[in-house]
Amino acid sequence: MSSKSVKITLPDGSLKSYIGPITAIDVAREISEGLARNVLAARVNDQVVDATRIIDADATLELLTWNDQDGKSTMWHSSAHLMAEALEALYPGVKLGIGPAIDAGFYYDVDFGDRPFDGDQLVLIENKMLELARQKNDFKRADISKTAAIEYFQRKGDEYKLELIDGLADGTITFYSQGNFTDLCRGPHIPNTGFIKAIKILNIAGAYWRGDEKRKQLTRLYGISFLKQKDLSEYLELLEEAKRRDHRKIGQELGLFTFSKKVGKGLPLWLPKGAILRERLENFLRKAQVKAGYDPVVTPHIGSKELYVTSGHYEKYGQDSFQPIRTPAADEEFLLKPMNCPHHCEIYKSQPRSYKELPVRYAEFGTVYRYEQSGELHGLTRVRGFTQDDAHIFCRPDQVKEEFAKVIDLTLYVLKALGFPEFTVQVSLRDPENPQKYIGSDADWNRAESEIQEVAAEKGLKTVVETGEAAFYGPKLDFMVRDAIGRKWQLGTIQVDYNLPQRFELEYVGSDNLKHRPVMIHRAPFGSLERFIAILIENTAGNFPLWLAPDQVAILPISEKYHDYAQQLFLDLQEKDIRGFIDHRDEKIGKKIRDAEVKKIPFMLIVGEKEQSEEKISIRAHGKGDLGTLSLIDFLETFQKEAFRDL
Repeated sequence: MSSKSVKITLPDGSLKSYIGPITAIDVAREISEGLARNVLAARVNDQVVDATRIIDADATLELLTWNDQDGKSTMWHSSAHLMAEALEALYPGVKLGIGPAIDAGFYYDVDFGDRPFDGDQLVLIENKMLELARQKNDFKRADISKTAAIEYFQRKGDEYKLELIDGLADGTITFYSQGNFTDLCRGPHIPNTGFIKAIKILNIAGAYWRGDEKRKQLTRLYGISFLKQKDLSEYLELLEEAKRRDHRKIGQELGLFTFSKKVGKGLPLWLPKGAILRERLENFLRKAQVKAGYDPVVTPHIGSKELYVTSGHYEKYGQDSFQPIRTPAADEEFLLKPMNCPHHCEIYKSQPRSYKELPVRYAEFGTVYRYEQSGELHGLTRVRGFTQDDAHIFCRPDQVKEEFAKVIDLTLYVLKALGFPEFTVQVSLRDPENPQKYIGSDADWNRAESEIQEVAAEKGLKTVVETGEAAFYGPKLDFMVRDAIGRKWQLGTIQVDYNLPQRFELEYVGSDNLKHRPVMIHRAPFGSLERFIAILIENTAGNFPLWLAPDQVAILPISEKYHDYAQQLFLDLQEKDIRGFIDHRDEKIGKKIRDAEVKKIPFMLIVGEKEQSEEKISIRAHGKGDLGTLSLIDFLETFQKEAFRDL
């Protein structure tokens, strides 16, 4: 080992010097033993590695703990290996697919062969994992030749690992071992299994090997782990709350949407109340867009295959699209549109453009179609047909930053009005290691990435940078919101694109009387209406803001003697554009109130003899109880204050 000096730069800018190779744990231990006991991994020169990896050259270093997402991910990846070790101990001969960390926890795809496997065995696996974790076995990394790796898994008879190895280059393969278990893995991992103190296998599902429906279906075991049992208990309580808020359950209870096998998987059907909810959201954004200078457009649900070949969508998304539609005409093919932007490019191109008329802003609630695999479909959050609140701005290069800033303002307005005050802003950049994923020149990409980051800084947004998350045609700014129970979701997105205008040969005549290329800004504050509504349902638990609720009032006559008064009240409210219904059922008023509470109706208006004689209404608010007896004028004043509170 070399004994040369190694200089380490910490996140606060401080510099530490060491003689000879060191590890991140060594640096942590010098700071404090307590810190060293909590380090799960390290970021060395922007790469997440084992905290025990040797550092033998000058480097920047960040110590990662449970407080860092990369620290959690490292522990969850290690927990997947621990689960695989437990499975091999309990089910000799089991074959293993892949076992990555995910946003919250981990999974492993497993082939149990002819063994029956169901949920009754999960506690047995959890107990075995805890038993192995208490052994505090180190995670050990080893560089392996391709030949040795193949020989190892041939001896085990694991065709899944052999297939993975086949796609790897010799000299790039590593194994990780802990206890009696060895796996093909790039890492990183936590120092030892002892960090894992609490484990729960959450559910099991089927998953086709490598996502191919023609391949064998494996058993996918999802789990999560924590440093403390208390944290696991709190997480499980959160999961129970999430179940109560499940948009699929609430959507059915409130009569918002449904699915039909005959219509097809992943194709939602919007019921009347759900259609009203969608319409309210669309009208809300339409009004804001008119103020911001957008023009509405409408485009077809299909387009010529050549359109998407030109845009690059066919090359990049062809595998995720529905198969081409062939017509009786020779060599004529269409696609269900996966994106709206190519259509908008053609609208821009339909007439000559002058620099004086830019920017041009086109907006459309356009439905698009993507062939999501059936195993990945989930309620409204993952569907095959969804509507984007799409808009495309065509502007001069000198207008990009100003237009981008305006779109940020619009997105912030939408998030505030819809009850998402907590969010982080993600700058999604291209992956320099995979240039084949993208189109366009480095110069255009560099300019677009710089413009996004400069505008975000000028707007005072706190951003995180994610490499490799850009769209294939340009970088983007993604808004990651936190909902009422702490979960993170990606909603609005804004993208700068120098490439589609090039591919579609879009032009405008400049002040120099020469032709120039416009820049395109893609934006969708909601993203997908379907996904946004799913998140909105779960964030509010179905208690929508008053202005958005499909039914804002329920008029509850105590008996049929007061139906005429209820009907007149209903008509008066209709004139004020207040949505609701009369509960004419021959039921006691207590049941009518309970049913309106279950349906989450914001206001219940109770009418009986006293109310009719005094021309007043007894008011109850959902979840709050009796508000007293008011005249219609006083109720309307209360209603308007509540309805426009967030707008």
